[in-house]
Amino acid sequence: MPGSKEIRTKIKSVQNTRKITKAMEMVAASKMRKAQERMRAARPYGDKIRIITAHLSQANPEYRHPFLVKHGEVKNAGIIVVTTDKGLCGGLNTNTLRMVTQRLRQFQQAGVKVQATAIGNKGFGFLGRVGVKVVSHVTHLGDTPHLERLIGAVKVQLDAYTKGEVDTVLVAYSRFINTMKQEPVIEQLLPLSAERLHGASTHKFGWDYIYEPDAATVLDDLLNRFVEAIVYGAVAENMASEQSARMVAMKAASDNAKKVIGDLQLSYNKARQAGITKELSEIVAGAAAV
Repeated sequence: MPGSKEIRTKIKSVQNTRKITKAMEMVAASKMRKAQERMRAARPYGDKIRIITAHLSQANPEYRHPFLVKHGEVKNAGIIVVTTDKGLCGGLNTNTLRMVTQRLRQFQQAGVKVQATAIGNKGFGFLGRVGVKVVSHVTHLGDTPHLERLIGAVKVQLDAYTKGEVDTVLVAYSRFINTMKQEPVIEQLLPLSAERLHGASTHKFGWDYIYEPDAATVLDDLLNRFVEAIVYGAVAENMASEQSARMVAMKAASDNAKKVIGDLQLSYNKARQAGITKELSEIVAGAAAV
């Protein structure tokens, strides 16, 4: 059994660790509320631009934007991997990257070449380790996603699809369900599917518009904004998931530290009692000898 001094040192170390995890839990709880508000604030814009884009795609069938055109058989694919910059958030990144690994394995078996865009340090490091070609990346986004920082990295994949260098573009991230549950998903970003365009539209009748300066210019600009809104929404969802997962993970760590401290305190009391008993026995034995 370890000595009393060693046990006291362990107790002090675990207490210091618990102070850190408790502080991180409180910080994550504060950031989680802000991240959820930011995520919910982005949803109305995404829904509205989806409805307008769906109406415009129906109203002008003679012009087909490159984002709406399928390339046939998929021989080259692009994937945007959204992860966190920091760790200590449970299995959030692990679940997303496990799903990405499965999709990469499917592409490899089908002979599909993959190029990736990494948003977040964890995904960037993972893609480098597995040997996937990373054509663009953005890291250190902080606690607030800024669209101007995301556009450059995402535009590389959009331009590649427009030029025909990739036949499909996917986005992988963690969707926020609630504080206790975050769901890893991989969605098709390009070509834009009918479900994604018409998912928020409840109107079934036709639409007609007057375009200035012309339909191609309006649709080109609008669909670019639409795709950017999808990516921004994915990043906002992932950030809300990150803070929720970190809060839960730090709470579990704090609870475990409390339990460990209790066990160590019990061991310390036993060791202290054994030491006292030994000293009393030696005193009694010495007195009897005299």
